[in-house]
Amino acid sequence: MTELPHFDVLLARLARHRRLDLADLSTSAGVPEPQLRAVFDGTVPSPPLLQRLASALHLQTADLCVIAGVAVPEELAPLDARAGVMLPGLVGDAMGLPPEYRRRLRQLVRSLPQEERTQPVPALRVYERFERGPGGVLLRMIGNRNLSWAGTARTFLCLTGRYWAASTYAGVGNGRKELTPDLLVDFATVLGVPAETLSAVTGVDLPDDTPPRNPAAADAAELLWDVRRLTENQVRQVGDTVRAMSRG
Repeated sequence: MTELPHFDVLLARLARHRRLDLADLSTSAGVPEPQLRAVFDGTVPSPPLLQRLASALHLQTADLCVIAGVAVPEELAPLDARAGVMLPGLVGDAMGLPPEYRRRLRQLVRSLPQEERTQPVPALRVYERFERGPGGVLLRMIGNRNLSWAGTARTFLCLTGRYWAASTYAGVGNGRKELTPDLLVDFATVLGVPAETLSAVTGVDLPDDTPPRNPAAADAAELLWDVRRLTENQVRQVGDTVRAMSRG
């Protein structure tokens, strides 16, 4: 299995992808140059520093924590693991809504109150502790969206039209299955992260012909991110709204 470089190398790749030199990144992130230079020299960044860098790099903080190999803080982890089982059906139903309804749905999700966490963030099972390879990082980013392996397979089918068994995605995570250019694009669609950004992180080249952006899939990926902060009951409420919208 190919192991990813340390974060200093990945940060340099991401900055180069955004066409930011050290001074530009320092200004954009609001991080003093000496502190930023220390990260480029191999210092492990703290979550607050990653939060500033994430904004400048157009990434979610939880995802940049994964890329950096830093534990995702509890306040940034999905709120309720029990809600995860409903997410593939939710985003699949949302894909079929007209654009205006999809916009209203996201407004509803963002208006829902932030509930308190009632259970600790579940510890990773042994088989979920992927090595630090390209696929392992992408599967952990998927985990930031409250998806299990089975949920991942169903969500990929809804958003990309391509179906692989849950065990196949596990194989990508542990390096047994190759992360191909086409599969990288599928991950980009579900994660709502530009394929070029994931290519910079993983070192996997993009395919010669990248499919055009699907607006419904892009909205569904954003919805998937938004609902990660909701409880099981709140996600059920959102699902009821989607079904009501589908009936007109």
